[in-house]
Amino acid sequence: MWQEFKEFALRGNVVDIAVGIIIGAAFGTIVKSLVDDVIMPPIGLVLGGADFSNFFLLLRPGAPGAPYASLADAQAAGAVTINCGVFLNSMISFLVVAVVIFFLVRLMNRLRRDEGEAIEEPTTRDCPFCLSAIPIKATRCGYCTSHLEELL
Repeated sequence: MWQEFKEFALRGNVVDIAVGIIIGAAFGTIVKSLVDDVIMPPIGLVLGGADFSNFFLLLRPGAPGAPYASLADAQAAGAVTINCGVFLNSMISFLVVAVVIFFLVRLMNRLRRDEGEAIEEPTTRDCPFCLSAIPIKATRCGYCTSHLEELL
């Protein structure tokens, strides 16, 4: 049983998937930082200094009553909230990841297409009399026996 598990775990696909998940998780933290620390502050500044992570709708106040200065204060008081700003940040993070993945897939497809498009010289041509495929250097058609020397 241990041997079977070892063969399964060391298969190329399993290792590739594990590496992909680890890189994806690291990429997710980078994108989250990009959105929270680079993209959203200028947008908040343009909109009058708003901090999107503190946009929330209060459904029910907590122990110390409303108003709450921040989402953290509302959650600490036990208030029930809909966290619109956190959701907005998550949506922007998703869009950034989706765009990056789209461009990576496009790049991979282009590279794969470039590798597969090796131009090969044709090895056959059509006989002008019977339209059968014959070798390029043939001087007589193997199907209709027509002379092709003058057509070369």
